[in-house]
Amino acid sequence: MQNLMRRAHTTTIMAVALLTFLPGANAAQILTSAKVIEASVASDWRQPDPQNLLLLELEQGEVLFELAPDFAPAHIANIRTLVKQRYFDGLAIVRSQENYVVQWGDPAETPEQKRDLGKAAAKLQPEFFRSRNDLKIQRIVSRDAYADEVGFVNGFPVAADATRVWLTHCYGMLGAGRGMAADSGNGAELYVVTGHAPRHLDRNVTLLGRALYGMQHLLSLQRGTGPLGFYESEQEYVPIKSIRIGDDIDEQKRNIEVMRTDTLTFNKFVQARTNRLEEWFIDKAGNIEVCNIAVPMRFIEAVAD
Repeated sequence: MQNLMRRAHTTTIMAVALLTFLPGANAAQILTSAKVIEASVASDWRQPDPQNLLLLELEQGEVLFELAPDFAPAHIANIRTLVKQRYFDGLAIVRSQENYVVQWGDPAETPEQKRDLGKAAAKLQPEFFRSRNDLKIQRIVSRDAYADEVGFVNGFPVAADATRVWLTHCYGMLGAGRGMAADSGNGAELYVVTGHAPRHLDRNVTLLGRALYGMQHLLSLQRGTGPLGFYESEQEYVPIKSIRIGDDIDEQKRNIEVMRTDTLTFNKFVQARTNRLEEWFIDKAGNIEVCNIAVPMRFIEAVAD
């Protein structure tokens, strides 16, 4: 009988950065981000709860997101209801704004024409932030322009003040679109950050999670020529084949691991992103922003030996 073993393929979105523990260290003493990952052990990684995974399927490919119910429980519960009802299937991406966001939902122009929400709520109270309470933040050293403190909670980039914690608008973050009223968002209209982090949106929109893989399928979309990057004709819409959640996602597509952000290994990874002390860098940075740290993830394959 054949035994199965797991083989990990590690990917990172960011370019390799370098860390040295001593000024003037030689090449053998320099530790890269890739070497930090290579030296990691099984306990440095976690498999996301399948119930918190959301898969967007387009003709171009698939995008997998991990949801953050600790920050937006009501919106995520509403999205679960919408997805289970197959609400998004056959709808469309309606906006691709250069260096900003890609957005999708029901393109119908009037409420009467829009798809029925079924058992989902039409309005929700905003979940722009949550109480800090005993929430443990893996803080990073950064002179952030938008918050007193930044770091990570369970793999998600966050910012905080004395009493509140909120998800940050970094590349790949998933949010719930809304109108002028704070309670006008319900998860039926979603967007993903595809450009430079629009942190001015923090605490003004409910963020839901982040993309784990497949962002290239959103980045490659034709940009909209209308105001704010909206498509101006039906011919420009990008059809959504389906959105699935949890156990409705094929196991192979959710067979991944994400680096834990509460470990010494992640601290080393952050230092590797921060201290660009390798010889190639003429002017070493020595600083970093929270959105410059892409938490590593890796695919896990089952192969016969």
